[in-house]
Amino acid sequence: MNQLDLEKYCLKKNAVTKEYPFDKTTAVYKVANKMFVLTSDDESKSMRINVKCEPLYALELRAIYESVIAGYHMNKKHWNTITCNKEIEDSEMYEFIDDSYALVLSSFSQKKQKEIRHEL
Repeated sequence: MNQLDLEKYCLKKNAVTKEYPFDKTTAVYKVANKMFVLTSDDESKSMRINVKCEPLYALELRAIYESVIAGYHMNKKHWNTITCNKEIEDSEMYEFIDDSYALVLSSFSQKKQKEIRHEL
């Protein structure tokens, strides 16, 4: 997975925006103004992404993969930082992104969730 693949994948989801609220290189993908993915656009470094996870699942992923650690500069209980390398397949990375999106989406009211799901 590369930055362009990540951007295309995230932005095709309903109600998603890309912003730079922290600095010029930290891209934040939000669903209806709530973060679900963070990454650095700095291509001189290995690509890492932060995704939101259910707490027990976050711990499970850290135990399985060396390239998954507690969220860097994030709430360690709810966020994982994943270094994109050959250990984790792109299909798994997309699943982690999907899970993060779904988790954040579930935090909205039922009405707001319906609005987002039906947004074109």
